[in-house]
Formats: sequence, structure tokens, C-alpha cells
Amino acid sequence: MTVKGTREELVATQAATGAGPQGDGAVPRTLAEDLRARGDEAIVALLRVRPDLVSPVPNDLTQLATRAGTRASVVRALERLDRFTLQTAEALAVAADPCPYDELLGLMSGDTPDPEVVERLPRAVAALRTGALVWGTQDRLRLVRTARDLLAPSASMPSPTGLGPAVAEAAAGMSPGRVQEILADAGLPSTHDAVSAVAALRGLFGDRRRMAALLDGAPPEAAGVLDRLVWGPPYGEVAKANVPVRAADAVTPVQWLLARGLLLPAGPNTVVLPREAALHLRGGRAHRVPEPVAPAVTPRATYPVATVDATAAGEAFTATRTVEELLKAWETGGPPVLRAGGVSVRDLKRTAATLDVDERQAAFWLELAYAAGLVATDGEADEVFAPTPAFDAWLAAPAERRWAALVSAWLPSTRTPGLVGDRDSRGRTLAALGPDLDRSSAPEIRRRVLRLLADLPPGASADADVLLTRLRWERPQRSASGGAASGGPGGWAPGGSAGAADAPGADRAAGARDGRARLVRWTVEQAEVLGVTGRGALASYARQLAGADAGEAAVDEAAAVLAGLLPEPLDHVLLQADLTAVAPGPLLAPLAEFLGVAADIESKGGATVYRFTPESVRRALDAGRSADDLHTFLAAHSRTPAPQPLTYLIDDVARRHGHLRVGAASAYLRCDDDHVLAEILADKRSAPLGLRRLAPTVLAARVAPGALLERLRAMGYAPAAESADGDVLITRADAHRTPPRAAPVPVPDGPAVPPDRLLATAVKAIRAGDRAAAAVRPPDPPSRPGAPQEQPPRTSAAETLATVQAAVLTGEPVWIGYVNAEGAASQRVIEPVRVEGGYVTAYDRTAEGIRRFSLHRVTGVRELADEAP
Repeated sequence: MTVKGTREELVATQAATGAGPQGDGAVPRTLAEDLRARGDEAIVALLRVRPDLVSPVPNDLTQLATRAGTRASVVRALERLDRFTLQTAEALAVAADPCPYDELLGLMSGDTPDPEVVERLPRAVAALRTGALVWGTQDRLRLVRTARDLLAPSASMPSPTGLGPAVAEAAAGMSPGRVQEILADAGLPSTHDAVSAVAALRGLFGDRRRMAALLDGAPPEAAGVLDRLVWGPPYGEVAKANVPVRAADAVTPVQWLLARGLLLPAGPNTVVLPREAALHLRGGRAHRVPEPVAPAVTPRATYPVATVDATAAGEAFTATRTVEELLKAWETGGPPVLRAGGVSVRDLKRTAATLDVDERQAAFWLELAYAAGLVATDGEADEVFAPTPAFDAWLAAPAERRWAALVSAWLPSTRTPGLVGDRDSRGRTLAALGPDLDRSSAPEIRRRVLRLLADLPPGASADADVLLTRLRWERPQRSASGGAASGGPGGWAPGGSAGAADAPGADRAAGARDGRARLVRWTVEQAEVLGVTGRGALASYARQLAGADAGEAAVDEAAAVLAGLLPEPLDHVLLQADLTAVAPGPLLAPLAEFLGVAADIESKGGATVYRFTPESVRRALDAGRSADDLHTFLAAHSRTPAPQPLTYLIDDVARRHGHLRVGAASAYLRCDDDHVLAEILADKRSAPLGLRRLAPTVLAARVAPGALLERLRAMGYAPAAESADGDVLITRADAHRTPPRAAPVPVPDGPAVPPDRLLATAVKAIRAGDRAAAAVRPPDPPSRPGAPQEQPPRTSAAETLATVQAAVLTGEPVWIGYVNAEGAASQRVIEPVRVEGGYVTAYDRTAEGIRRFSLHRVTGVRELADEAP
């Protein structure tokens, strides 16, 4: 592609954004004028890529341009640029202002144009223009001043290009005599002032032929000095840098370079390589490695789609069972809430042991359940974590709907469980379910990872490092917290693009330290255990989730496809003689709930093994089941006969269950068999209970009933609790629920993009403000001396409605007479935007804002006089 063709493409792009070529008589002088010349579609595009500009709606285009140039807004806009577009902005920051397009192309591709740079540079310039970071015509491109201040090199903040200050900036503190000496030593004629001398030196550095001739006479060691500074940083330390040296007296290579201005003093012991000289040594390139093309995401391996889907579906089912197991373990009251919020390290380890996972995975499942609104704090005085009422509805749903609820919470969640165990800025350990775990960039990274996987061929997987490299190209300035990288003023830190730091392996080293690298790896791991991916490849049913606007409909569609891949729930188990029951697959909810109470899970996997123990059988009896109920239920749901050891176990535990009764005295213990009570009194293990006999069949205890029950069970007995009426208390595993709780709201990563309809309305309001500012009010009719003040205009209701509706269609401002609720009459110039429900929404120039007016309070409408030019 030729440069001519590129210029034609750029002209076409400018025509779309409303920026005409130079010489058309419409060269804008300010950003506001540039925006004013753009069409409504271009303003909508600007507000779409920079939604912070529309909150609140600017009064007019001048205010929009002012807001677009503020530091906070520009920093946010720069963060949204890809690497090549950011490199283009960085090149404009070191170029002359304004910068012709051809000069920019030279800075991006060097003396030998790179075809890929030539092809993609117009798109980068168009992206900068769309975001109002660049304005002007193709021969007078201007970077907004705030962006230039952020990206231009300075002594305190080096440029990402690695370039130093221009000759004029570096020589600003030098005496005129010294500048003339440099000219003479460089072989240039003297000038009449320092300004022209600096211009002559700059012209020398920009002349390829003369610079080559000058460097040919340099000592061999001088080339090594320049090589160390050419790609940055441009500053070096020497002895006595600010001592003037003439060419005849130069001994060292540094002195030779100082004498000819190829190095200029930047301090007592510091020299700097001027920007123009560095550009010559670089072959005209502003960046060492321009990156116009995004790094390709190469597949690591490719698997059959059926294998990927089967693996992912198995993980999806396991995910729902893991969350269910976690919350059922907390049904009778979960761990206490720490004073600072969250779960303690000890409770996290206990939860990990319950789920048979490591602590990092346990933190993920906790945070996922929290994000889905299935677990929360109960709000009691001794606050603990417990399932919410939403957990019951979630349990009643089929497996695919449970998975959909988890994925719907995972995709937009800003909670990052991988941070659990790290320390915050105050040195405090971050706890699971605690504060300070939100990272606003997490949802965006999650979506981009899924999108990149979706772009691969079906069944293909990719390494996390490859995905990270691509994301670093797409958003080079994004930091660990989702905002600007720390280090620069106002949170801005240059260096996101290829430049001085682009040594081999520098990107990988920076990625290892970047929190984004951790987020990418966590996303890959979490997608796998959630069943969104299988063997690292995106499941076919999860491809709908990769869209930028994937919502509930996409999740529902994925769940519907997943339903056909999940195993059918079984209504039976296989009872074994070793007091175990084998579930060869997922069980129906009633059967799974029964076994969860009457048996303990011994192993999980494709087949779940439940073990019956005296404690588990007693747990079922405590929950209100009788021995006959247990025998009947097992006989109905077992494909094998009930083994005799299991029958004996149930009958033996049931025979002793409830033989002892515990109540409150603090606690009491009663039994019809006084010999059993005498045996307990004689047992040394009962000493801590403080037992004493009140009657032949009653003992009193100093401890609470719960502690008494626990101690007696530890001693081998099977007591039952009873109420004040003497009835046996039935304890159920689902007894504790929190009050209704809403799921946590994700922390937004900046303002959300408004719908297109609202953006169009905002543009109309902004245009109305511009026209209203230049509107000329029609002269009032002359009034006789002493005559009463003119009343607001009056028209019929039908005429008022028709005129206002016509103004909405034409976008023309009108004058209205208006009577407020207090009866005060006034005249206002408005630009109607919408008429509905008896109200007109318009930009009110008097109040300088969007207002709603009741049509029945509008006394009349008058057209404006011709607007001022």
C-alpha cells in the first residue's frame, strides 16, 4: 500500500468524523470548533468511547470540549487505547504541534515505511480523533494538551518512546555564547541570536546527510556512548557535564559529543541526548518496535469438541455439587464473622478440608456463593455466615439452572478470591468474604479471555501467557487494580508501549509482576472448574458467554444446551455389606438430601460413596426419622438388598436413642433407668459437667444443654434433647437462614456506556445548548409609557403542542411563555428534545440544563429570530 492510498483513507475517515482537509476554509482553531464541525454520529461515537463525558450532560460543545481535556478524563481515555494507537499518541507527543500526517507516518515507520504501519496508522489516528484525543485536519494534527503533557518526555517523567527533550528545551539554560561555540564546533555558521542558533542546530540533527558526515568524524568510542542512550533512557552520568568544552580541547568521546551538541548538559553530572539527534540515530522511528498488529493467540492444543464438552459438563455439575456441599455444611451456622469482616484463616482451612480442596479453591467457592447471593452474614449479635433464603430456591432448581446462577454471578463479579492471603496497603491480611477484594478490571479481563478463546477454532486451548500477551497489547496501560498504572503524577505511569523498556523478555517480566497477569491466570483456572472450559478450550455451549454484551439470555441459552450434556439424576443407590452406599451418578434431590443426613460422604467423583456410622444414623434420628423410616426408605431406593450389618446398626442406635433426656436446669438429665444415671455419675469423664442427682431418675448439670449433649455423645451415649413439655426436640440441618440478602453489587470500572437512545438525546441537548447560546431573542413590541409590562406569549393548546413537536423534529430552539406552580410567569428559550406524557423535555438556556416542562403550563410559543452567525 502506498502512502498516497493511506492519505486517501485518512481523508475518508476525517470526512466521517467531520474533519475536513486543509485548505477547505474550515480549519478548526480549538477542540470545541472541531467538535462543532462533526456530525451527530461522531459526537455519539465520542460519548460511547468516553461515557464519563456525558455525566452530567454538558451544556454545550464548548463545555464538552473542556471536559474532554481534563486530566482525569484523558487518563481514562488513554487507558482504553490499544498498544499501536497509544504508540501513535506518544509519537504525536514528541512531534511538532501541529503535526502533518506525513511527519507522523515517518515517526511511526522510520525512513523505510513499514507496510503494516502504513496500512493501520489511519485507523489509529481515527480512533484518537473519535475519542477527541486528536483534532485538526490531516496536515495539522493536534494532540490535546493534557495528553501531550502526560506523554511528552520530561526530566521527571521519561517518555515511553525513550526520547529525551528537544534541542530547544535541553539548551534553554545555556548562555548564547556557549550555543554559538557549539555551532562553530559542529561546522555551522554563527547566527545573530540564540533562537536562530538552536534552530540551526535542530536543522543539522534533522538532516540525514549532514548528520552522517558529522558522525563519520566521531571517535570509535562515541558510537558506544550514543548506543547506550539512543533507545532510552536518554540521560547519562558523567563528570563535570556542565563545564564547556571546545572541539579542539576534547579528549574523551563524551567531550567530543558535548562540544558538538550531540550531548547537552542536563545537570552538574548529567548529560542528555537531544530528541532530534536520537531520531536520526533511530532512523526516524519514535519507537524501537512499532506494534501495528495484535499478537496472535496461537492454540496450545486441539481436542475433539465432544471431549471438551463432556469434560466441561462434568466440571459444571461438580461445581454445583461443591457449592451445595459447602452451604449445607454451614446450614446450622457457619463460621463467625471477623471484626474486620470475612472468614478467619482457621475457618477457611476447615472449609477447605470439608470440600477436599486447597485453600485457594475454597476461597473461590466461598466468593462465588457470596456473589450469587447464596451466603451472607446473619446480622445477629454474634454474627456468623449462613445460607440465605435464595439458597433454598437454588437447591430446588435443576442442575443446569444452578450452574447458570453461578456463571451469571461470576461473569460480572469484581470479587477476586485469588487475593485472599495477600496483604493490603496497611499490611493487613485479606480475608475471604472480607473487604478490599474488589478489582474493577476483573470482569473486563474475564470477558476478553473468553472472547479470545471463542475466536480460536472449536476445541482449541491457549496458554495463559499467550492470552496475557494479547491483553497487554489491547490495554497496555491497565494496571492490577483496573485503573491507571501507579507511578506517574495523578496515577499515570508511561511505559505501557514498546519503547525504552522493550528489551527481550521485559514484557514477560512486567507481566509476572502485573496484577493483570494474575487475573488472567485466575480466570483460566476458574473457567475450568466452573465448566465454562474443558481442557482449556471453550465449551461449545459457553460460546454465547464470550460476547461483550452477553447477559441473562446468553446464560439461559448456554444452560439449555448444557442440560443435554448433564447426566440424568438417579433414584437409587447400591448398599454394600461394609456399611457403605454407592451412588453411581448424581442423585435426585430427596435421595441426596436423605443420604446427606443419614450417612457421611467418604469419596466423591464419578460415583459417590456414602458411609453409615452410628453418628450419622443418630443424626437422622435427631432429624425426626424413626428406625422404620430408615429401613423403608433404604429398601425403596436400593438396587441391592439391605445388608444385615446396616440393619443391625440402625436398630442398635435407635434402641438407645432418646433413652436419656436432656433439658435446661442450666441443664438436666433424666432417664427411667436409674442404673444408667449411676453409671454416668461414676464415670470420671463426666466430672466437668458438674452432675448431681436430684431424684432417682434425674440429674442436674452446671453446663448448658448443648454442651451436655455433646459431652454425653463423646462418652458413647445417645441422648436426645427435649422441650419444656418433655417432648423430644427434632433438629434439622436447614434450620438456620439469614434474613433476605441481596447479592453484592460489582464495583463499576468507570461510568457505564448509556444506551444509544440516551446518547442521541444527550447530543440533541448539547446541540440545543450551542444554538441557544447564539440565539437572538426577537425584539419586544414597543410599549407606551406607563403601559403594563408585556405578558408571556399566548397560543392555543393545539398550536403549542404542534409547534413544540415540530421543534423536536427540526431541532430548532423556540421561546415559550411559562407559568410555574407558584403562578410566576417567565419567558425561556428552549431546545425541545422529546414530547410525551404531557411534558416536554428540553434544554433550557435560562437554567443551563435539561428540564421538563408541563405542557399545560406553557402559555404560548414564539419562534426565534435568525440566529447569530
